[in-house]
Amino acid sequence: MAKELIVSAIENGTVIDHIPTKSVFQVIKILNLENVENQILFGINLESKKYGKKGIIKVRNRFFESSDINKISLAAPKATLIVIKDFQVIEKSTVEIPDTIEGIVKCFNPNCITNVQNVDTKFKVISKDKIVLQCHYCEKNTVEKNIVFK
Repeated sequence: MAKELIVSAIENGTVIDHIPTKSVFQVIKILNLENVENQILFGINLESKKYGKKGIIKVRNRFFESSDINKISLAAPKATLIVIKDFQVIEKSTVEIPDTIEGIVKCFNPNCITNVQNVDTKFKVISKDKIVLQCHYCEKNTVEKNIVFK
């Protein structure tokens, strides 16, 4: 049986694969991809041998920094990053949730100093399976469903 390419290849850029279908638009938003001029291709509800259904985002001529990869890991903890140059896979890795998260997520506690003064947020990752972040300043826990990206 011939293979069919459902989403076209990119010459240079990054592919974010194995995104839960429900998280594709969240990843687009947190990476601010709706405001870039690069070509962006995405697919949802694609067949996946690993997960049943998945989403994918291909961004032409963009390579992500570690802060962006940390954001992806919180929204799509099992996503795979594939770096493409001249239509060749240069690097392929699975995102990993870091032990600390700084400056990318808001604290859930409205009274936390980070929500009332100009202080960057800082969290310790308490659980990576069901994501739980503990605020460095107020020590309140933020669970996955309450995560709000800055």
